[in-house]
Amino acid sequence: MPVIAFANPKGGAGKTTTALLLATELANKGALVTIIDADPERWISQWGKLPGKPDSVTIVGDVTEDSVVDAIDAAAGNAQFVIVDLEGTASLMVANAIGMADLVVIPIQGSSMDAKGGAKTIRLIRNQEKMTRRKIEHAVVLTRTGAAVTSRALRNVTEQLQAGGIDIFQTAIVERAAYRDLMDFGGTLSGLNPSQTSNLEKAITNAREFAGEVVAKLKAAANREKAA
Repeated sequence: MPVIAFANPKGGAGKTTTALLLATELANKGALVTIIDADPERWISQWGKLPGKPDSVTIVGDVTEDSVVDAIDAAAGNAQFVIVDLEGTASLMVANAIGMADLVVIPIQGSSMDAKGGAKTIRLIRNQEKMTRRKIEHAVVLTRTGAAVTSRALRNVTEQLQAGGIDIFQTAIVERAAYRDLMDFGGTLSGLNPSQTSNLEKAITNAREFAGEVVAKLKAAANREKAA
């Protein structure tokens, strides 16, 4: 089953939130999802202890650089999707997980610091491709973007990525109160109260479109592999 790793050595890039949005949207579609919580802060494990976690979502925590490969391998045998939320550093654990991934998602905010972290992740992917002698699909997702206005810094980062030939998700993760509420109160976006969370429907649409694009990229990669 496909393994999707979320990686960026720059902390605060929206990695955990984006991974959780994908996991809950896939679960809402009826998929069995395992999340490997490899972030030392264990934010997703903490979310899992709150009310409302879908029964179809399993969280595996307390992984190490020695055990992460076995954890991913075991999860792939039981779940339809395996999502790996990696620590915010360029470590052996991150390299091992990237080497197991079918798709690496690189969350980046519109800042030069995030872009540098993303570049470091891409170099790590290139090294793993050489070691595993296979192409590792990867793409950048822009996070915490404005709903209406694109900042100058975000345009600059986007232009740099495009000039470097880096694949960018068409769907950016917009800054929404619903995503903070998800981490604070648990459950899924569809389980939040629209009278208490602003622009909830827009947040749900944003997450759904991102999840759909992830699935489309996985299918396209699988088709290319079959044709090769």
